[in-house]
Amino acid sequence: MSRLGKKPLPIPDKVKVEFNSNDHALKITGPMGTMVQKLNPRVTVKIEKNQLTIEPLGNSKEDNMIHGLMRGIVKNDLEGVVHGYKKDLEIQGLGYKAALEGKNLNLNIGFSHPIVFPIPEGIKITVDKQTLLSITGIDKTLVGETAARIRLMKPPEPYGGTGVRYVGEHIIRKAGKAAAGAAGGGAGGKK
Repeated sequence: MSRLGKKPLPIPDKVKVEFNSNDHALKITGPMGTMVQKLNPRVTVKIEKNQLTIEPLGNSKEDNMIHGLMRGIVKNDLEGVVHGYKKDLEIQGLGYKAALEGKNLNLNIGFSHPIVFPIPEGIKITVDKQTLLSITGIDKTLVGETAARIRLMKPPEPYGGTGVRYVGEHIIRKAGKAAAGAAGGGAGGKK
């Protein structure tokens, strides 16, 4: 049995949890919204006295791994319906900006055309000062995946530092050609 998987999860106040054993779906309803999580058929759920316990049905190594994984996913879902999740991105570069247009995010990030990113269902994006994006939602996986997909469109490059990055992300900067040539004497420099 997984050591973390054995720990029972406390069900927060104002959260309702239902488990349907026919299709292995766990429905979690809280103040921020409702999530339906499909669980692996190798585990089962017991709900008693405001605690939720996930138990493996088998005893193999794979069952133990899935047991811990399912507990982690359910823990994130319980926290998501109460508090929600948030990722912040910043856009750096001359003329780089973002704008919301209906259910799409319009990004001008150095290409010859604007990039239109459709916002997934269950995700809310807010744009602040045209260069700061806040991605919020109750599904931790979906919030992180959406932020990663937006960042992947123009990752920060190491020379100028322009692109889309997480707020607070440290980018290792490289010296350009001029700085490298001056430090090493350069190929065409005088002797």
